Amino acid sequence: MRYVIVGTAGHIDHGKSALVLALTGTDPDRWEEEKRRGITIDLGFAHLDLGDDVRIGFIDVPGHERFVKNMLAGVGGIDLVMLIIAADESIKPQTREHFDICKLLGIRRGLVVITKSDLVDGEMLDLVRLEVQEFVAGSFLERAPVVVASARTGEGLDELRRELRRLSVEAPSRPLDLPFRLPIDRSFVMKGFGAVVTGTTITGTVEKESEVELFPLGKRLRVRGIEVYNAPADRAIAGQRTAVNLVGVDARQINRGMTLAAPGAFQSTASMDCTLTLLPGVRPLKNHAQVHFHCGTAETLARVILLDGRELKAGATGFVQLRLSEPGLFVPDDRFIIRQLSPIVTIGGGSVLDNAPPKHRAGDPTTIESLRVLEGGDPTARIELHAQQSGEVALPALAARTGWKAADVLRVANSLEAHNRLTLLGQPAGVVVAAAHFQRLTELLLEKLGEFHTANPLLAGLPKEELRSKLKARGVAQPLPSAVLFNAVLQSLAESGKVDAQGEMVRLSGRTIQLSAEEAAARDQIAAAFEKAGLAVPSSREVLAKLRLDQARAEKLLKMLLKEGVLLRISEDLIFHQSVLQNLRAILQRRKTQSKLLTVADFKEFTGLSRKYAIPLLEYLDRERVTRREGDDRVIL
Repeated sequence: MRYVIVGTAGHIDHGKSALVLALTGTDPDRWEEEKRRGITIDLGFAHLDLGDDVRIGFIDVPGHERFVKNMLAGVGGIDLVMLIIAADESIKPQTREHFDICKLLGIRRGLVVITKSDLVDGEMLDLVRLEVQEFVAGSFLERAPVVVASARTGEGLDELRRELRRLSVEAPSRPLDLPFRLPIDRSFVMKGFGAVVTGTTITGTVEKESEVELFPLGKRLRVRGIEVYNAPADRAIAGQRTAVNLVGVDARQINRGMTLAAPGAFQSTASMDCTLTLLPGVRPLKNHAQVHFHCGTAETLARVILLDGRELKAGATGFVQLRLSEPGLFVPDDRFIIRQLSPIVTIGGGSVLDNAPPKHRAGDPTTIESLRVLEGGDPTARIELHAQQSGEVALPALAARTGWKAADVLRVANSLEAHNRLTLLGQPAGVVVAAAHFQRLTELLLEKLGEFHTANPLLAGLPKEELRSKLKARGVAQPLPSAVLFNAVLQSLAESGKVDAQGEMVRLSGRTIQLSAEEAAARDQIAAAFEKAGLAVPSSREVLAKLRLDQARAEKLLKMLLKEGVLLRISEDLIFHQSVLQNLRAILQRRKTQSKLLTVADFKEFTGLSRKYAIPLLEYLDRERVTRREGDDRVIL
């Protein structure tokens, strides 16, 4: 079954709703006020089966200027447009604005329907035909069918159905292989069921009892039920009008413009790099101008930052960054419309290129070069560019930035890795790293280690985490490498024999501690002082004060002896020579042959120590499992 969304477009009271009713038997004017006033205020929906293999969903949009924003909420999800022009009035202001919107949104297929044919004679119909031909010349409707019809008499309806079927069969199918997205155009509460949202599923599929995410709120919800064209269904696919019953949210939290989507596949954004085309005849757009932004069903204010000039002229196309007043879910290739702040008229539209753009420097030519790469749409070039801009990027974030499934991003990244342009890290692969960034970090790590050794000849190496904190590569968005990337760089250098990483310490290969004669003598003096003191050790401050070295070098020598195990720190204030502690162990083992029980008083007596030394030493022996505390006494093990 092929599912196609057809949108009506045209001036108020040109017979859009009446034509949909005549085709489908469903009145798209849902609200009492619409019927009373005889105009469509909000979006209307109906569907039509054109044989076993084609089903059309109609979106009937308002024609009145005041309701164009409602029209925009519907037209973004259509595959074909029916441009409606009444025979008795021909082309009117909203006909032109609706048609401009369709062109700006990149709609490529449709037809023209001249309605109310029963109200005019043949001569007038011929005149309207000529005006239509002139109006659509040079557009996507230039060679499109023009059907003359009357909703009242039924004239032309069979021909219109045939043309709709032909165009539907020719229209490309909506992508099912992309993550699910459904821009919400209505939300309400159904008694006994709870929150219900409706919209056109524009990509992917959604199934009953599956999990979805509501953007921009980021709430994870469960799908209790699905209806497709007002009938219960187990799933909905791209191209279908869909209603979804949700669990886990209050309907009052949901507004038109939000998006229901696959969980964890996207990220909200309030800043996007885009292409923007202004309509002919409008005023030039100044840098930092504020506009109304419409994309899918979303509407918000946006500020336009011109990236390649100070002014965008009528009819011209340029690169811009849009900064939205409210975040939403938008992905590359989404089409949008902008309307002037006041008076509110459509002035242009364009396409999203990047929904997570880096910061741009004014006048930087690489910005425009990068945007041209994104505009070209080549998947390989797009993934490589994003990796280069970020240095490293997690696979889910890269998928959200492209709007693709993570598996598709990974397939492209694998191809780039095979050509040594990217590196994939993790098992399974979860981090994408630009090859140039990996190389920059490799060089930077060696540079920082060299600087450390020069500044600290008495230290054997640098702790890993301290070394990682020094690796802030220039020219990339990410300030520090992730632990995964850092370890990969370190492993690469270790395998090539350039660094030695033992435990938590890293040093350049072949690098040893270099002591001057004066430092070597001081080192021996420190060790000898603690060894000679036995168990009645002095404070480290007293020992170091007797050296002829400056305090910084003396403390480094002390740390070296502690690291080598020559000295052992058993508490904040007590440091012992390892030979003294070994001798204490031997004494305790000899005492064990007489009695395993050891009191604090006994320990103080045979060691000659005060309580200040005895208690920390006993606690150390407990930790080392030489003794075990039982109450206030110890048992020698």
